[in-house]
Amino acid sequence: MKFSERWLREWVNPNLSTDALVEQLTMAGLEVDGLEPAAGEFSNVVVGKVVAAEQHPDADKLRVCTVEDGESTYSVVCGAPNARAGILVAFARVGAKLPDGMKIRKAKLRGMESFGMLCSSKELGLGDDHDGIIELPQGCVVGDDLRATLQLDDTCIDIDLTPNRGDCLSLRGVAREVGLLNNAAVTEPETVVVAATIDASFPVTLSDSDGCPRYLGRVIKGINTQAATPLWMVEKLRRSGIRSIDPTVDITNFVLLEVGQPMHAFDLDVLNGGIDVRMAREGERLTLLDGRDVPLDTSTLLITDGSGPVALAGVMGGERSGIGADTKDVFLECAYFAPLALAGTARRYGLHTDASQRYERGVDFELQEAAVERATQLLLEICGGEAGPTVVTEDRAALPERREVSVTHSRLEQLLGVSIAQAEVDRAFEQLKFPVLSRDELDGADVRWTIQAPSHRFDIEREADLVEEVCRVYGYNNIPARQPTTELALGRVSLAHTSERRLRELLADMGYLETVTYSFVDPALQDLLDPGAPVMTLENPMSSDLSTMRTTLLPGLLEAMQKNAARQAPRLRLFEVGLCFCPDSADSKTAKLSQDLTLGGLLWGSREPEGWSGKTTGVDFFDAKGDVERLLESLGVNTLQQTRVRFVSAVHPVFHPGQFAELIDVTSEQVIGRVGRLHPSVEAQMDAASAVYAFELKAEAILRHATPQFAPVSKYPRVRRDLALLVAQDVPAGRIEAICRGVLEEKLVDFTLFDVYVGKGVDSNDKSIAVGLTLQAPSATLTDTEIGQFVQAVIDALAKEVGARLR
Repeated sequence: MKFSERWLREWVNPNLSTDALVEQLTMAGLEVDGLEPAAGEFSNVVVGKVVAAEQHPDADKLRVCTVEDGESTYSVVCGAPNARAGILVAFARVGAKLPDGMKIRKAKLRGMESFGMLCSSKELGLGDDHDGIIELPQGCVVGDDLRATLQLDDTCIDIDLTPNRGDCLSLRGVAREVGLLNNAAVTEPETVVVAATIDASFPVTLSDSDGCPRYLGRVIKGINTQAATPLWMVEKLRRSGIRSIDPTVDITNFVLLEVGQPMHAFDLDVLNGGIDVRMAREGERLTLLDGRDVPLDTSTLLITDGSGPVALAGVMGGERSGIGADTKDVFLECAYFAPLALAGTARRYGLHTDASQRYERGVDFELQEAAVERATQLLLEICGGEAGPTVVTEDRAALPERREVSVTHSRLEQLLGVSIAQAEVDRAFEQLKFPVLSRDELDGADVRWTIQAPSHRFDIEREADLVEEVCRVYGYNNIPARQPTTELALGRVSLAHTSERRLRELLADMGYLETVTYSFVDPALQDLLDPGAPVMTLENPMSSDLSTMRTTLLPGLLEAMQKNAARQAPRLRLFEVGLCFCPDSADSKTAKLSQDLTLGGLLWGSREPEGWSGKTTGVDFFDAKGDVERLLESLGVNTLQQTRVRFVSAVHPVFHPGQFAELIDVTSEQVIGRVGRLHPSVEAQMDAASAVYAFELKAEAILRHATPQFAPVSKYPRVRRDLALLVAQDVPAGRIEAICRGVLEEKLVDFTLFDVYVGKGVDSNDKSIAVGLTLQAPSATLTDTEIGQFVQAVIDALAKEVGARLR
């Protein structure tokens, strides 16, 4: 919201400097985003009067003007097409300095001397118009300084509002805030109720009264669209960032800035039948005022007549019914549209208008009649014409209601942390213009206020909103800064559950970097990395490539890998702990959504950082699997006493065949994770320069574990026995380890796989595996006889279970 400081001070004029006013607005929640002067720096430019304008004898496009400045007359050569006798102009005398640094000197143009310059808006930094010189109102005094005449020593203030403060998207709203903060009177311009002088109206139907519960229309006939918009209005619009177009459009824009109510004017002679506010129908199109022809989807609220759409409701009018140079009769529209009915409409069509910004945030639902009267008053004053009656079409049941909200004095002091007198609260509600419906005395000298929120404060919904408003009036700076003191009870820590924080710390200790990515992903990437899975699609996405809720963490991790690889990163270890959103069906309206906390990780590049001690190799499947095993051990999921999660070779279309495993919870036999190399086709589509390994685990499944049990450290010596075994090619090492642990139980304190061999001397269907068994008894030294019995029991069990034999 951009506005002129002088315009604001016409409404309310606190005894504050510009800097103090800006600081006050920011501290009140209306953050000032920028300041700029209303005009460029120039000097010695005065109001001049063109007494005569004659054709230059040697140039068809130049005129020789005689200009008065209140003291003398000067001959000025000018090329503007609108230079003519009788008009008042911006006259830069000899010696004047313009905003671009140009200094005006006496010059000779085509043989004629020129003593000064007649200026256009662009030359004085008042806009982009340079098609002609500025024409000043006839009431200006010849010879007066132009800066004083146009009050150009002004500041344009641009405020950035939070979505809940749509009531401040107008001069009236900002003035209300400044008056509140300074306890200063706010003087609103007098709005005259314009009586109807003709009995002309245009019928209106509300086919969608939920989207548009109130619509006001007024016919005004016989206007002069060739009339000039007054300079005061042009300047106020310009300083608010809006270009002057024609008087009718300027007036509707002025009312929008002044009171915050968007309006639109239709060419009445073009409208057919009557106005109908309805949803778009299949196949309808509309050519907008900006010339674009857009297809309309059926979720769009429209203003239509008997011939079809004439406007996107609350966003932009259509070209067919726009005001033109020949327009004589207009139909003024002023409506209240429900914010939810217009949410996202402008963005879907690639638009952002002043009207849509206000309607999406909310407009005062009691403002429309006053806005129509103000626009009618200005239109008749500037363009003439005769006004018909204002016709109100509404569905009162669909209109919002002014909310009743309560707060107690004790609760207010509890939330603010400071003692505020009850009289201060009474004064705050009075300044806020919040009608107090009741003020009830409670036990313990407490008080409960029940107020009715004004129609323009649609953000007042609950107790906390009233506390915030009282705090703004009281002053944030008046609340002392102090450290809070409280008694904190010791929390209970579950021994059978690891925290997410600890999970992150363990991965960081393993050399992984945490990344946080969007929960919204590109539909194409989602389908590539989880093909065929049902997904939730956003109805109003930030962009088309962020329109699907992720069912896996891989999209974000792989995009992070791409960005790092593009910046020449030689190796990468990433992880993310976040929610995945998995519906049980593809129908987003009926599907039940499961939000699963998931751990995802990614390895890429060299195994070790480059160093002098040796050449490193790239990561492989066993690096990824080893990291997952280490994590499970650190979390207490897999221990020497119990293995709760095992790895099982599997097949998945996204992962490399032969380098992929699923993690199975042995108690429930449910899949709780996966680890492996991405399929080469996926790596190619992600532009990976080398193999990429990834893992995903259900976080809740691995954060739960058995309660740790104390076990004394054995003081007796360990002993190791190595076995060289011949087994079938398809027997995994994990199966051999499980059998060994099942036989030896607590006596096996370490299992080591130190060699795998296939080739000469070994049958082509077999492989040789060498394992080391480290044995230790908790209460005695193992004898050679006992060790031999344990080893033989292992050999017998391996032979029985997997057909192993000693090599």
